[in-house]
Amino acid sequence: MVFYIAIVGSGPAGFYAAEALLRSGLPVQVDMFDRLPVPFGLVRHGVAPDHQKLKAVTAVFEQIADSPNFSFIGNLDVGREIQVSQLRAAYHGVVLATGAIADRSLDVAGEDLRGSASATELVGWYNGHPDFRDKSFDFSHRTAIVVGNGNVALDVCRILSKSVDELKRSDICEHALDALATSKIADVFVIGRRGPAQAKFTAKELREFGELDDAQPIVDPAELQLDAASTAEIESSASAAKNLEILRGFAQRPESTKRKRIHFRFLLAPALIEGTTTVERVSFDKLRLSGPAGSQRGTATGEYISIPTNLVVRSVGYRGTSIPGVPFDERSATVVQQEGRVIDFDGKCIPGLYVAGWIKRGPSGIIGTNRACAIETVESVVSDLKANHFGPLDLKRELFRASLRGRSFKLIDFPGWRRIDALERADGAAKSKPREKLTRVSAMLKASERALI
Repeated sequence: MVFYIAIVGSGPAGFYAAEALLRSGLPVQVDMFDRLPVPFGLVRHGVAPDHQKLKAVTAVFEQIADSPNFSFIGNLDVGREIQVSQLRAAYHGVVLATGAIADRSLDVAGEDLRGSASATELVGWYNGHPDFRDKSFDFSHRTAIVVGNGNVALDVCRILSKSVDELKRSDICEHALDALATSKIADVFVIGRRGPAQAKFTAKELREFGELDDAQPIVDPAELQLDAASTAEIESSASAAKNLEILRGFAQRPESTKRKRIHFRFLLAPALIEGTTTVERVSFDKLRLSGPAGSQRGTATGEYISIPTNLVVRSVGYRGTSIPGVPFDERSATVVQQEGRVIDFDGKCIPGLYVAGWIKRGPSGIIGTNRACAIETVESVVSDLKANHFGPLDLKRELFRASLRGRSFKLIDFPGWRRIDALERADGAAKSKPREKLTRVSAMLKASERALI
């Protein structure tokens, strides 16, 4: 008997779950669903366009999709166009791998002014996500502020700071490249609530700021002075020590004639975004750290600074979003689960329902972290499949898939994606780019030709 498994979400967690299922030794058929016509989730729409090596992981995902026991069903929104309950009725198991697509707010007054945006929006815009394709950003002023001390904040800062010639070599979308080509931004502030010892940058990402063609990193040596607890943190963390070493190197650099400056600032918390209808300036509380090593928090000093700007981008974390019919913890913004099994609020496992990736554990780790997370979930799936006496679902699955064919929307299979992929690569090659992404669902559907499951 074949076990049928549905995976909702085609990002890294979804594909790693598919890989583990296909290698489990059980006779399985995996159907992967995504609300967009194109696969790869975070890798396509989250990884920075100038980080092509990170996107090379899609070659692994392509190999997984080559399995005769795998199928992709794109352009179908689970939770809106079909329900999880319908999948549970047609499959032996359903794995939710929908990621964390919402952003956390700063929770300060003025956050809704024009010119205040989330990293989710800006990253989605320059990466060609259809949800954000038509967003607009004002780059006509001198200063931009990015609030956050993680790699996404660095990605945003780097894209705003790179020259057009540098960006042309990436797969940044044409509409974004055209807008950035006219940018007047000369000063980008990267601002963190805590100190340099607590920054969540990776050294590789941070080091890139010393290698930009027309932008120089600026660091005030005084902000790199550490208290005793931060010194202890540095001594116990090789990554934090490397970051501090790089920042100290930036602080010692002589003045440059490069046109743009990237200012790394620490111990500042947004207090107020000011403006009438558009952002005009951001006020920050100056903080000092207190508490033991490893759990220091910033406390207000009563001092403030104000930075004039017309663009502030918050990059302070992502949140998962609830899926209709699935238990969801609003506090952690994750699906309630244990070892990948979804559990109800009474602590009981919901048979045949599982979760993997950021919607399971929260937005943490790198792309590869999702593999171990997915494997843990699949171990639970396999254990349950072996322990329970399931009946065949061939007919129910086929009836379900047939019901999808009868709907008005067009569904995209993996060959359909490969036609989109070929067109994007060809258009990119004509511009000496890795690809030129299609950014509208209608264009994706047209490029895929008629590819119903």
